[in-house]
Amino acid sequence: MTLTPRRLLIALPVLTAALAACQTSGSGPGNISVSSQDAALPTMERIALAANKCWFKGADRAFRAYRLAPELNSFSGRPRILIVPGGRPQDRPLAVIEAQGTPATVSAYGPLMSQSAGNRIAADTRRWAGGGSSC
Repeated sequence: MTLTPRRLLIALPVLTAALAACQTSGSGPGNISVSSQDAALPTMERIALAANKCWFKGADRAFRAYRLAPELNSFSGRPRILIVPGGRPQDRPLAVIEAQGTPATVSAYGPLMSQSAGNRIAADTRRWAGGGSSC
């Protein structure tokens, strides 16, 4: 099938809507954007250590099915941690927590953020970005 200008005009809105539905938006429930006083890397190191201790090493039931995948060595200036399926760590991340800039702006997004664990991720990340370390 050749794509004529008429077919393109018909297909373009459908393709645009389909692509928009597949993208992860930063404005869904549970998605956050918070500022830290530190630079991006120290902020994400603090968040990664606390998340590992509180969510994964602490055997938290809400995170039992997931694994933490830190990606703190970032050449893009956006260190991040990923929450991935426990049995399939190579799959697409279910949540991403990343920081950029000095002072750091921390964002958390992904499909897990709109589930029950999303509110917990958001609250804990805000606390840890602000300097706290408690679970």
